[in-house]
Amino acid sequence: MTGTRPVRWGILATGTIAHLFAEDLRLVPDDAEVVAVGSRTPEAARNFADRHGISRAHGTWRALADDPDVDVVYVATPHSAHHTAAALCLEAGKAVLCEKPFTVNLAQAQDLVALARKRNVFLREAMWTYINPAVLRMQELIADGAIGEVRSVHADFSIALPYEATHRLHDPAQGGGALLDLGVYLVSFAHLLLGTPDAVSAWAHLNPSGVDDNTGILLGYDSGAAAVLSCSLGAQTEQRASVNGTLGRMEFVREFFHADGFVLHRQGREPEEIRLPDGPGNGYTHEALEVARCLRAGQTESPYVPLDGTLSVMATLDAVRESIGVRYPGEGQAP
Repeated sequence: MTGTRPVRWGILATGTIAHLFAEDLRLVPDDAEVVAVGSRTPEAARNFADRHGISRAHGTWRALADDPDVDVVYVATPHSAHHTAAALCLEAGKAVLCEKPFTVNLAQAQDLVALARKRNVFLREAMWTYINPAVLRMQELIADGAIGEVRSVHADFSIALPYEATHRLHDPAQGGGALLDLGVYLVSFAHLLLGTPDAVSAWAHLNPSGVDDNTGILLGYDSGAAAVLSCSLGAQTEQRASVNGTLGRMEFVREFFHADGFVLHRQGREPEEIRLPDGPGNGYTHEALEVARCLRAGQTESPYVPLDGTLSVMATLDAVRESIGVRYPGEGQAP
């Protein structure tokens, strides 16, 4: 697209995260306009459209993908449906912002990336952490040598969720488990700081449905660096992270994946609290603005969330699942 008119969004699915995203798009009216929603039923689409003042409600995903007035589709389905939904939109020539995890395995992710590149269409994983203002400032400070060479990353993302076999996070048919829903943030954070690991090991406790509910991950690097990561569906934590270097460290004391700041510890200096509020809304405006910038510039992927980086993260997640013995329906042999 060209010009400065708002990017016209379609939202595919009508769950909680879709509502949050739609609310945030209203906060950037010069850059975004929600013009359509698509669901598997006309009723769900219409209810969503009425709630958010959206003009068109499509009762099928196909109808949304084919809508000529939609520039980009936000895929907000459970992750087991990401591949199907995103592929449908890409085939129709629509740009796609697909929620994390990008897909349930590397093979699906590779298929989407190949399709987007073949069609020359924009595609990006909705990993909001990568364009969080605090995380971007962290990267700037590291590049300036504030903590020296990064030698280790420690991070945790855990929530307390009672076991219910039908809940999507406990259901293998929906790509359930702590790893893909929570651990994807951990692995992505480690990749951002240290790159693709040279060794991957993991341990997990599996719930009665056969997906992980408590997982520990160790990523090793030939440089000597390491990432120690944990995710759980059985304990509520502060979701901290620390980035440790040869000259200091950075500590995210809560919700590192969409932090509003961190504490910088440098040798010989007092700790420095760095605050960078995430802005108004639910935290999705940065993603919407970045997609708008890319589309106006004619870019088919974002430099902040490159597709090769997404594939690298998916490869690590596959390696973790191979180590802990989690398989999803239809995968057959180990990824």
